[in-house]
Amino acid sequence: MSTSETAAEHGAELPVIHLSQLLRAPVLARSGEVVGRVEDVIVRLQDTDYYPPVTGIVAGVGGRRVFVGTKSIEQFSADRVILSKNKIDLRGFERRDGEVLLRTDVLGHRLIDVAAVELVRAYDVELEDTGDGWVLARLDTRRPPRLFGLIRHPGGHAARDWKSFEPLIGHASSDDVRRLSDRFGEFKAAEIADLLEEADKAEGGEILERVHGDPELEADVFEELDPDKASRLLNGMPDNEVAALLGRMHADDAADAIADLRQSRRRRVLDLMPAPQRTKVITLMGFNPESAGGLMNVDFVSCAATTTVAEALELIAAARTIQPEALIKVHVLDEDRRLDGVASVINLLQAQSGEMLGRLMDSDPVRVNADADLTDIALLMADFNLYSLPVVDDQDRLLGVVTVDDVLEATIPEDWRRREPAPRPIREIAPSDEQDSPVPGGDAL
Repeated sequence: MSTSETAAEHGAELPVIHLSQLLRAPVLARSGEVVGRVEDVIVRLQDTDYYPPVTGIVAGVGGRRVFVGTKSIEQFSADRVILSKNKIDLRGFERRDGEVLLRTDVLGHRLIDVAAVELVRAYDVELEDTGDGWVLARLDTRRPPRLFGLIRHPGGHAARDWKSFEPLIGHASSDDVRRLSDRFGEFKAAEIADLLEEADKAEGGEILERVHGDPELEADVFEELDPDKASRLLNGMPDNEVAALLGRMHADDAADAIADLRQSRRRRVLDLMPAPQRTKVITLMGFNPESAGGLMNVDFVSCAATTTVAEALELIAAARTIQPEALIKVHVLDEDRRLDGVASVINLLQAQSGEMLGRLMDSDPVRVNADADLTDIALLMADFNLYSLPVVDDQDRLLGVVTVDDVLEATIPEDWRRREPAPRPIREIAPSDEQDSPVPGGDAL
């Protein structure tokens, strides 16, 4: 494909074509005869952050869809594509791994806005001639104006840099290439959960497939999902995958998920779970979900009254699988696991390393029985400014810990969950942020 003289050398803007203008444009033989129409434009994803290069078009020729590579194109413009020869290969088009069809895969589809972590729709695509070839440079995610009910595509749209988005291609082999530079690991679990809750079935399937490659992240995401959404997703997974996933989740979240499974599946999934996790989950399932026993986390840090501050801090540092919210306090137990007291991490950090917890702890901490209801728990935590609350049995043996995040989640009204979140400041991902990428000309608006 020939390109215009490098405009950047003369300080001019690089040539730009909007996909909406190019589609259905005539494909002309070198002689000037119309041989077909542009049906799609092909770009190739790479294992780098470079802008995807245009590798050819899909042309409709006599009822057939054929591939025309860039080497066979003499001129590429918004109103026509001129071939370098008078002949065209009429073999049917077959997508190759790593290829993205801009009309089929991008135009009108939703992508992930990386800065805002939300799904946005692509209404147009900007191709740019860098002087070394055409590339996918920008996307227009603003709904185009309508005139008498018809969508207008006048060109010159305000657009944002391609690297501001993570595409959901839908084509598995092409998506495998994209994952080499995947940015899902940069998202928080709660943000991915929000994406899944907004996504349709196809989008959600691809997001889940991306997350599935990181088992710990997958578990975190399912802990953040709306229970109804999590239940629907788990119902579509085989028993062994569900068991493996729940085995990585915190026991209280896993118990909630198990309870939402169909009755016929619960025993099968429980039998496939690791024995220690299965025991915890079965214990939690024996309590009312809205009681202290149903809300508590059974993983916590405990020690004896003779434990030193330094030793207690080492225990906290080593407790990497326990929720941070449950590490706010160390629980001091006697030989029968009865609760002697609690010591806050702040007190430990401010004390001498050799001092024993028996001298630092609150020897009469606020506590609740497993059958305490949600209202009692919330009032106690509010009255005593607590971030965590120990749960004990009738003999004062420690069963678990209720944390403030569990109480908030249980008390937030359902209609609040459906509210649009407050807007967040958005930082545009500028080309200058990509140190090693060739940057097309023109500024994203």
